[in-house]
Amino acid sequence: MNSAVTRRNGESGGGQGQLTMFDWVHISMPPAPAMFAQLLVGLINGAFYAMLSLGLAVIFGLLNIINFTHGAQYMVGAFCAWFLLNTLGLGYWPALVLAPIIVGAAGIAIERLLLRHIYGLDHLYGLLLTFGLALIIEGVFRQQFGSSGQPYAIPPELQGGRNLGFMFLPNYRAWVIVASLVVCLATWFTIERTRLGAYLRAATENPVLVQAFGINVPRMITLTYGAGVALAALAGVMAAPIYQVSPLMGSNIIITVFAVVVIGGMGSILGAIVSGFALGLVEGLTKVFYPEASSTVIFVIMALVLLVKPAGFFGRAA
Repeated sequence: MNSAVTRRNGESGGGQGQLTMFDWVHISMPPAPAMFAQLLVGLINGAFYAMLSLGLAVIFGLLNIINFTHGAQYMVGAFCAWFLLNTLGLGYWPALVLAPIIVGAAGIAIERLLLRHIYGLDHLYGLLLTFGLALIIEGVFRQQFGSSGQPYAIPPELQGGRNLGFMFLPNYRAWVIVASLVVCLATWFTIERTRLGAYLRAATENPVLVQAFGINVPRMITLTYGAGVALAALAGVMAAPIYQVSPLMGSNIIITVFAVVVIGGMGSILGAIVSGFALGLVEGLTKVFYPEASSTVIFVIMALVLLVKPAGFFGRAA
């Protein structure tokens, strides 16, 4: 490399030891396999950011509640899958169905017993209540299982991977990316393009009018919260074989997910999906070019977005 640099400088008339712009670019570019590997990691993280921020956006956009319990419910979904496997012998595929139903039902109980009493109050009350619930849930699981992670095996059908030539793609990670995209797009379609979604959106604007058409708005709100919680639990089941099952897995990701929601726009379904995947890729690329900033780049972007467009990229100004 030194001789090549000296030769280029000699040809251009420069002194020895001086690097041209081309040399700096050549030196700083990482190997292609490393870049693609980090892009894959970014896509995986983005898939979970998108699913979790989607659940938050559904709950905030339709219930006007900032659900800080979302990270704990994501963790409970992963533990639900772990319990089903180790207690009842039910593997990954049944857990994908059962865990969201179980955690969603628990979410419905939380909405009916607690959240229903703070509708119409300032957002701060919902934030404090759900934050307290998150601390209680996480504390119970930490007391029972400690802070270390519990292993959860990849299902046999998705073990292994394929060599794409420029990188090795594990089958399970490919499944997570595709499945999360399908879930996110199906949720967006349901809310934005179906009659049910029209009723949900109308109920947030004028619940009295919607109820006059014979729609049970309180029940609709309860089921919407349960569906948002079920999305978090589904993400937890999918994350279990990758990150292990730990009481801290929710608190480790929820702040980043809130930043994703703010960037996409509070309550915006499309914004949650696009921002989740895009910011996951940005985080992955940052790990390649400037690893020290990878844990803060999303928050830097959030600060810039709040300065330029406080409602977020896809949000509507109040």
